[in-house]
Amino acid sequence: MKPHPFKVEQQMQQFYHSLSEKDRRRYAAIEAVKLGWGGITYISRLFGCDYYTIRFGIHELDDESAMKMKEVRRSGGGRKSALETIEGLETAFLKVIAQHTAGSPMDEQIKWTNLNRQEIAKLLKNEGITVSVTVVDQLLVKYNYRKRKAQKRLATGEHPQRNQQFENIEKLKIAYQKVGNPVLSMDTKKKN
Repeated sequence: MKPHPFKVEQQMQQFYHSLSEKDRRRYAAIEAVKLGWGGITYISRLFGCDYYTIRFGIHELDDESAMKMKEVRRSGGGRKSALETIEGLETAFLKVIAQHTAGSPMDEQIKWTNLNRQEIAKLLKNEGITVSVTVVDQLLVKYNYRKRKAQKRLATGEHPQRNQQFENIEKLKIAYQKVGNPVLSMDTKKKN
């Protein structure tokens, strides 16, 4: 097999990179078939594509249904979503985020969490489920959580029993929820 002149190789590479994934595979296959023995290896090196991608392209050229396909990939291809494949993911997510959820008293559809994506992923890992922050993003969108920007304010003073009151509220909240009562969170501001 005789390689193409350098100028022709440059033009072929430029054309190859202007194509879609499907068309690249098929173009590489045609060029490899034209060259005969050693063509796949040569074209694979020239275009920087995988040997088996070219082999797949060659099989596609002989497949009438593949040649009629308009999409870049066949439907149903690719990896399934983590939301579909990881058993117990959504239950664990809701459990992890339950104690860190707040929402609008005016609209029950608006809710947010004080945890960031990395913290949620770490808490899920503690539950035995390892996921990326991308999966956490998908879960936040699915369960209608909104981004909320924290506002920095100067503290107006410290009270020695400040933490005690929040611990008491948490105990009451858990007790009410155990017997099936709803819990409302009210944020009140003093108006002058």
